[in-house]
Amino acid sequence: MLKKIVFLSLITLTYTASTAQTKTTPIYLDDSKPVEQRVKDALSRMTLEEKVAMLHAQSKFSSAGVPRLGIPEFWTTDGPHGVRAEVKWDEWDQAGWTNDSIIAYPALTALSATWNKKMSWNYGKALGEEARYRKKDILLGPGVNIYRTPLNGRNFEYMGEDPFLTSKMVVPYIQGVQSNGVATSVKHYALNNQEMFRHTSNVKVDDRALHELYLPPFKAAVTEGDSWTIMGAYDMYKGQYASQNQYLLNDILKGEWNYKGVVVSDWGAVNNTEQAIKNGLDLEFGSWTNGLSAGTKNAYDNYYLAQPYLNLIKSGKVGTKELDDKVTRLLNLAYKTTMNKNKPLGNVGSEDHKAVAKQVGEEGIVLLKNQSNTLPIDLNKVKSIAVIGENAIKMMTVGGGSSSLKAKYETLPLDGIKSRFGKQAEVKFARGYVGDPGGEYNGVKSGQDLKDDRSAEVILNEAVELATKSDFVIFVGGLNKADHQDAEGVDRKSYGLPYNQDNVIAALAKANKNFAVVLVSGNAVAMPWIKDVPAIVESWYLGSEAGNSLASVLAGDANPSGKLPFTFPVKLEDNSAHQLGEYPGNKEELAAGKGADQKNPINITYNESIFVGYRWHDTKKIKPLFSFGHGLSYTTFEFGKAKADKTTIGQDDKITFTFTVKNTGKKAGAEVAQLYISDLKSSLPRPTKELKGFEKVFLNPGEEKEVSITIDKAALSFFDADKHSWVAEPGDFEALIGNASDNIKTRVKFTLK
Repeated sequence: MLKKIVFLSLITLTYTASTAQTKTTPIYLDDSKPVEQRVKDALSRMTLEEKVAMLHAQSKFSSAGVPRLGIPEFWTTDGPHGVRAEVKWDEWDQAGWTNDSIIAYPALTALSATWNKKMSWNYGKALGEEARYRKKDILLGPGVNIYRTPLNGRNFEYMGEDPFLTSKMVVPYIQGVQSNGVATSVKHYALNNQEMFRHTSNVKVDDRALHELYLPPFKAAVTEGDSWTIMGAYDMYKGQYASQNQYLLNDILKGEWNYKGVVVSDWGAVNNTEQAIKNGLDLEFGSWTNGLSAGTKNAYDNYYLAQPYLNLIKSGKVGTKELDDKVTRLLNLAYKTTMNKNKPLGNVGSEDHKAVAKQVGEEGIVLLKNQSNTLPIDLNKVKSIAVIGENAIKMMTVGGGSSSLKAKYETLPLDGIKSRFGKQAEVKFARGYVGDPGGEYNGVKSGQDLKDDRSAEVILNEAVELATKSDFVIFVGGLNKADHQDAEGVDRKSYGLPYNQDNVIAALAKANKNFAVVLVSGNAVAMPWIKDVPAIVESWYLGSEAGNSLASVLAGDANPSGKLPFTFPVKLEDNSAHQLGEYPGNKEELAAGKGADQKNPINITYNESIFVGYRWHDTKKIKPLFSFGHGLSYTTFEFGKAKADKTTIGQDDKITFTFTVKNTGKKAGAEVAQLYISDLKSSLPRPTKELKGFEKVFLNPGEEKEVSITIDKAALSFFDADKHSWVAEPGDFEALIGNASDNIKTRVKFTLK
């Protein structure tokens, strides 16, 4: 049998070589020809059936190429934090492969919290290398939906509440991934800001908020990052579903932004053939048609952009103009991915990838509070450490929805702490509380069984007793990837911590004053115990290197430099979407049972308009628990007085602000200089300040660096809905520079002519 296979291979090679010598290479296969010419040639050779076949899925995660012409199929993959495990052809369950484990990278909240654009590129490059090695052509991420409410179960997959920060962090991520010949698919375009009713809601938002808050990250992704694909959302806008939306896809994306890439539907987001044809969708995945009634074999042929589309063309009810545009976009994508002979091979699980995961974790961790220098842990004084809390031992790479991963390994917080501190101090663990004992998603199993039948009282008493006997206590709690916490498809039920953790923390605070609370989450949480806890750390979901990154920060090996990418309100009612807007939907419609299915969508009105996050808190002077941009360090920094290179600028001018940042402490560290702009007199309501520039500055003890941030008219503009354009009104402005939205260190006034 082996000899036969080799013999056939030799025949094939000989045939290929001889035909290459006797025939001219077709234009579409000729690398020396311009891509535009190759695409036109390929398109001219395709049959109508072959074109339509390219527009829809052929399995859960792949779509057809054109075998007759040697155009390969496309293979997509979740997710934004690591390449998802292989699933069966037609099902979500595992395919049973043994070689599909990868490095799990920190969630995008953690990446955004680094405020480090270079780190974002490193992250994207490493992730793209793993996707390329696994022979994936489209990575379904990153997510850039704006953080509107802390109850959104999918916030951990996004980059926070500010469109400027998100835009600046997503572009290098895209470029890093695509440097491997793997396309990103920036999602979910647009207005998918909650999971509850995501399939059955119609979002109502004013044009100004749409263009100032919710669209800029997507615009940056396609106009600056050149993301080769973009994924439509589930929700409705202007009464049309986002994945087949005339205004979002044709008017804005492909019209105003001149997008030449591919629009991919979210899985199951399409529900109308004619709208899908005309309203900008290019590639349909995961649709819930009744195609199975025609037999499993034909299910994919019954997608909205499959046989129904073909029938409309053959009956003369629609033309082929849209079809050729869609296929042209897909062919352009193919020449960047599947037919790109120069794409690298990629690699998986390398030491470099582990290092990237650990470094992103270290830089993303945010030190929220550090009273009396409780952290870092001083091993000259601490000889016994109590680690308490389920999240210290619970794997977080499995679960949460489409970002669930089959990681090669996951270093748990307890393991990381033991590895770092165990040789110099005794480290003991107590459960403290029982939350979610499970650990399985779509057949990926963590291998953990965290079931504990003891009473809550017994478990708490054990933890308090250990805390009393220890020199230092670390509580590791927060949220997890279970439903109604940080998980796709469902939102959180409340702002508070689950599983009675507030009582556990309060009891531990009384038992030992040398106490640090570590929160594992992708969302803000209420902290009724905040005054009694001297040190609080937000550690996010940090992936494979979670425990090592956390231990490094707790020990002071890495000086924390993360800054919050969203505001922590004191209580849920302080959040503008809950005070002014509709969540989870219109109350009268909720009472009437709206939102139960797609025929009866529920309306969600964003009455808060542009006043989201710090824009709301700072403008209304509502003190947050922790502000946007907040994050402490183990050293101290001093900002010098800012100066502008001019005091008056014209509409086409730029202005540069220069200031110094000095490390006045005894440890090397990094500070994030944040520049906000305030319009001192406007014809329309504007936030007190808006982020328009930032730089992360690394400094040794005593070192001082000069920082320059340049802005132009765009940083001064608001969106005028009546004119449908950006307007910078002449008048006085102020540049506010500091290290958090509520901690301004220096300011400069200037005038726009």
